[in-house]
Amino acid sequence: MDATPLHARDQALHLLCDVLNSARALDEAFESRVADLEPRDRGFVRLLVATTLRRLGQIDEALTHCLSNPLPDKAILTNNILRLGVCQLLFLGTPAHAAVSTSVSLARERGQDAYKNLVNAVLRRMARDGEGWINRQRAGRLNTPDWLWKSWVSAYGEATAQAIAEAHLSEAPIDITVTGDKAWWADKLEAEVLPTGSLRRAAGGRIEELPGFSEGAWWVQDAAAALPARLLGDVTGQSIADLCAAPGGKTAQLAAAGAQVTAVDRSESRLRRLRENMERLALTVEVVAADAIAWTPSELFDSVLLDAPCSATGTLRRHPDAARLKTSTDTAKLARVQAGLFKAAVKMLKPGGTLVYCVCSLQPEEGPGLIGAALAGGAPLSRLPVQAEEIGGLAEAITPEGDVRTLPCHWFDRGGMDGFFIARLRKTL
Repeated sequence: MDATPLHARDQALHLLCDVLNSARALDEAFESRVADLEPRDRGFVRLLVATTLRRLGQIDEALTHCLSNPLPDKAILTNNILRLGVCQLLFLGTPAHAAVSTSVSLARERGQDAYKNLVNAVLRRMARDGEGWINRQRAGRLNTPDWLWKSWVSAYGEATAQAIAEAHLSEAPIDITVTGDKAWWADKLEAEVLPTGSLRRAAGGRIEELPGFSEGAWWVQDAAAALPARLLGDVTGQSIADLCAAPGGKTAQLAAAGAQVTAVDRSESRLRRLRENMERLALTVEVVAADAIAWTPSELFDSVLLDAPCSATGTLRRHPDAARLKTSTDTAKLARVQAGLFKAAVKMLKPGGTLVYCVCSLQPEEGPGLIGAALAGGAPLSRLPVQAEEIGGLAEAITPEGDVRTLPCHWFDRGGMDGFFIARLRKTL
């Protein structure tokens, strides 16, 4: 195995091209690209690519100070080599000689000889002047694509949009859901217990090597992502459908709380991961591989939890690639899918049963817009307003309608949280 610094950066270049030029999700590409790297190099590659994506607007703006004209299409690789080099110099604290020399070597190794002198000159100037340029930037706005910025300003106002964008600049901490004593596990995992009951520890290290992982004592789950299942209350003995369930965090919550869970997802590959997670956690659930829109259960459920596929714009702290992979057109398409899933979920529910709908999206058309349209259109549902004490006293996340809207800037001093919309409803007929 080649474990040189250049090899690790070459894999980072492949990954950045996968995301920006081939529209491939970072998590998916990462697993296939770095299998031959040692854990330390894997961590560096992930950090380098994620930070480059997180700070892409700033990096590209800084490069305009060094390039009189944009690079031609044939220099796509060179452009991405420069982006990785700038990230190392300005955001990762890599020594200038290492960042410059490996970038020049990478250009030569990847057939960009015509541009290696340019790479050398640009990065040397960046090492000298780049910090001053970065310090004068409006970081949050620059790193947010225009369509997202305009949407957030319209939905939340400019001050909150700016706070959201700034929350995306930092790597997210690791949140954990435990089934045992929270205080004991917080001490064991060097974590704090959040007001909502999740545990939080600083990012870094291999999850699989932490105490209790292999024994199935806990699973990783953002604090906001843990709220929808909790809003179903005491689920002991209830029959519950978890729709679009993979990879299974909410499934695990419900099963651990004593529910009889049917986990439904259309993706066989994602369901394999769900089954692996349930096996590790020693939890028993029924797993169904089906499109929830077309699937018909043999009996109606006491409750349904629908975590609908969405633009995932609420998870940019963890998945900065999503900002570069999604567009407003995607959001409109997803909203139609969500509406179909919502109608199917209502049909699966017993009269008087509870439906919790959620999306990890900040886009209003994927959350409050859908619920408002369903209720206005005569859906046999009524809201069950959420109280602040049900979500750890996070009163700022309760909307006037009684739904939940968490934002990445909530708990900013604690490291933020994913952006979620959650509505709880009761079937009236």
